[in-house]
Amino acid sequence: MLNENVKKVLEANMWDLATCADGEPNVVPVAFKMITDDGRLAVGDVFLETTLNNLKANSGKIALSAYDAKTLEGYQIKGTAVYLTEGEIVSGFKAMVEKMFNGAATAKGALLITPEKVIVTTPGGDNKKVL
Repeated sequence: MLNENVKKVLEANMWDLATCADGEPNVVPVAFKMITDDGRLAVGDVFLETTLNNLKANSGKIALSAYDAKTLEGYQIKGTAVYLTEGEIVSGFKAMVEKMFNGAATAKGALLITPEKVIVTTPGGDNKKVL
């Protein structure tokens, strides 16, 4: 589902995660993120309290956006997230966060997002195209 162009933008840029519950939208930028070998998206949980509450309230539905600020190539990905509290992905994020914050913060877990729809947000003829 994630072609090479989508992966390139996701790997090189920040992601904005969007969730909603009780009619109240929430969006947060995330820096601790990765694409798994099987094409899912993982996000380290450092400060995701509202995001996690919204996911509990809406059956894990989530959207994320990433774009290249120079070329304006961008994508919106809609999917379903599950929360992990252990395993290789969580251990990797814990090590990454603890190193960056010199032990002052850690990852509490990770979101694992299964993409269900990829939408082009790049200006031009393919804008809103579903990949």
